[in-house]
Amino acid sequence: MPIKYIIVTGGVLSGLGKGIAAASIGHLLSSRLKIIPIKCDGYLNVDPGTMNPFEHGEVFVLDDGGEVDMDFGHYERFLGVTCKSKWNLTMGKVFDMVRQKERRGDYLGKTVQYIPHVTDVIKDHIKEIAREENADLAIVEIGGTVGDIENELFLEAMRQMKEDVGRENILYVHLTYVPIPYGVNEQKSKPTQQSVNLLKQRGIFPDVIIGRCSQFLTKEIKTKISRFCDVNPDAVITGLDVEDIYEIPIIFEQEGLPAIIHKKLNIYSPPDLTRWKTLVENIRHPASKITVAMCGKYTKLEDSYASIIESFNHCSAHLGVKINLRWVETTDLKDTSFLEDVEGIVVPGGFGARGTEGKIEVIRQARERDIPFLGLCLGLQLAVIEFARNICSLKGANSTEMDPDTPYPVIDILPEQKKISDKGGTMRLGAYPAVLAEGSKVRELYQAEVVSERHRHRYEVNPEFHGTLKEKGLIFSGISMDGKLVEFIELPGLRFFAATQAHPELKSRMERPSPLFYGFVRACLGKE
Repeated sequence: MPIKYIIVTGGVLSGLGKGIAAASIGHLLSSRLKIIPIKCDGYLNVDPGTMNPFEHGEVFVLDDGGEVDMDFGHYERFLGVTCKSKWNLTMGKVFDMVRQKERRGDYLGKTVQYIPHVTDVIKDHIKEIAREENADLAIVEIGGTVGDIENELFLEAMRQMKEDVGRENILYVHLTYVPIPYGVNEQKSKPTQQSVNLLKQRGIFPDVIIGRCSQFLTKEIKTKISRFCDVNPDAVITGLDVEDIYEIPIIFEQEGLPAIIHKKLNIYSPPDLTRWKTLVENIRHPASKITVAMCGKYTKLEDSYASIIESFNHCSAHLGVKINLRWVETTDLKDTSFLEDVEGIVVPGGFGARGTEGKIEVIRQARERDIPFLGLCLGLQLAVIEFARNICSLKGANSTEMDPDTPYPVIDILPEQKKISDKGGTMRLGAYPAVLAEGSKVRELYQAEVVSERHRHRYEVNPEFHGTLKEKGLIFSGISMDGKLVEFIELPGLRFFAATQAHPELKSRMERPSPLFYGFVRACLGKE
């Protein structure tokens, strides 16, 4: 069978959920097909690694160390695949590849142009990934909105793809917005019509239109969109606003999307959503509820913590509990009375000094008041600092990231990081194994002696202070394979006090929640 391609584009406005739509389509087709997700981003950064979370949202880190778009989190969670950094094609990467080819003389003296040279690089890269991975189907998401100057070359490349692979082997899905204006109470098709017209001007004629709407699309609006946009009425699909993104595959199946794709691409891979629906029902109808304080400095943009939110959703699905996240900005934290009515505390990752003293105070109170605590990356480092100051009596203990002149640098930069001047792609990135201590809470949760989690950091617990910290009762429950780096810590005698230098939220899945998050939520429920 030739490799099939589904191209997902978006119109009207950004943030409609192309990544979730692409991931949901993949989930519905994954029972018999090997599916590879590919994301094309128009920005000129090589990757999002150096971008502020307020600019881009969460940076998703892969096993191979790639820093990629947060949509890859959706791909992995919905498809169960382990993605690779090569699958995220930014315009920065494209131009870099073109420049390298020109310098090598690959173009044999020709004038290098956007068409065909840049578009050829895009197409060749996508087809090469599909071949290398022995994919049955590649789902290619084009970032941004039709009409953006940044994605014009990607759209042109996708237009050309139908000639390269054959019209019977490619399907175009366009996600648009169907508003219901206040006071009108009528679904409006004009934004979709205009968006599809923009797409057609670029030579792409959609086979399927998904209309994002607060209600199911009516038969009348589907007929109208069908008539003006030249698609079959059955191929106009509702992209319903939902509280829980895991409902989207269920809605797409209900709308008949798998059958449309099967027929168009001449494939057959029927979805089995039995288990998925049970988990979604557990999220929608929880038997209990808890409140967890998320103490960070990017709390005004929840996308900064997208994978943490999803990890809690996975725990909800398996434990039947509603987890209310209370966002706590720690930059100028003075009042900690919010701790009176929370069942647990999370201190997530981050960079820089802003907000750290507020987080350290929250960690102190979690330890002293025995409130379940989970620290992630920076959260581990700050837990060590709090312990060093208040239990080890190391007054002024800190990280050299926050205070280069601290008298007790219990957190210091990784030795291999000291000579690095470039910021992009130079942290300790990707999956690293850790040996878990026998008898530790962490080992009990993972049910394994060695585990692999993903990392994104420059600083570590300073080996010079390992002895002091352990002597005073801090347990190093996970250590790197070479015995040098602290990967997990915990405190005994408390309901739950654990932290990791890693980001376990990046590997959590709907069917298989992160063991650390799962254990933390159980402790918040009083079950650990």
